[in-house]
Amino acid sequence: MGKLGTLTIGQAPRADITPILDVVLTAGLPRVHAGILDGLSRGEIEEDFAAVPGKPVLITKLLDGSSVIIDRARTEAAAQRKLHALEAEGCTTILMLCTGHFETLRTRQARFLEPDRILPPTVAALTHGAQLGIVVPLAEQIASEAAKWEPLTLPPICAAASPYQGDLAAVTQAAEDLRARGAGILLMDCMGFVEAHRRAAAAAGLPVILSNSLISKLASELV
Repeated sequence: MGKLGTLTIGQAPRADITPILDVVLTAGLPRVHAGILDGLSRGEIEEDFAAVPGKPVLITKLLDGSSVIIDRARTEAAAQRKLHALEAEGCTTILMLCTGHFETLRTRQARFLEPDRILPPTVAALTHGAQLGIVVPLAEQIASEAAKWEPLTLPPICAAASPYQGDLAAVTQAAEDLRARGAGILLMDCMGFVEAHRRAAAAAGLPVILSNSLISKLASELV
């Protein structure tokens, strides 16, 4: 049996995501949870990972339950160092707990599972040309994450609602907006969206794909 490493762009462990993994993973599988922002205060995060105007951003969760918006390029550079650290701890498979698009991340030997490379072709196959509506956490990500959805037959339509604000009504509103604009299937494009968000989106009357649930099921086939 190998060892699974998970890497969140926030702080680990992610109490919102790990229960979803626990449902599908072998109970005895050794696991190591790491976060890019582990051990950093909010002040340090704002200094080292501050969002740059006009540049792609990501949003993530801290251990105190709050959220923070961070620069994607700085996050990617820090993620590479964390990947090497997880390999040094003996992880044979590493799962990225973020659906954001990263260009350069690599592992030396461990199998590396990147949701941004797995989700688009998988969802394209699942939806079979239906109009996909995507809920993203931040409005800025509608443009910055658009390129990864090229495998879809039809360009997706998008709306924004954060999983970290505790506002399920905003998720329902985003889903209803997407349905009104022609969506036939919804995708929750952030690992922070959990089953409560799926139920809120499903109130719009459409099938809902939950990214972290889908990625967890696929990852379980390899570990």
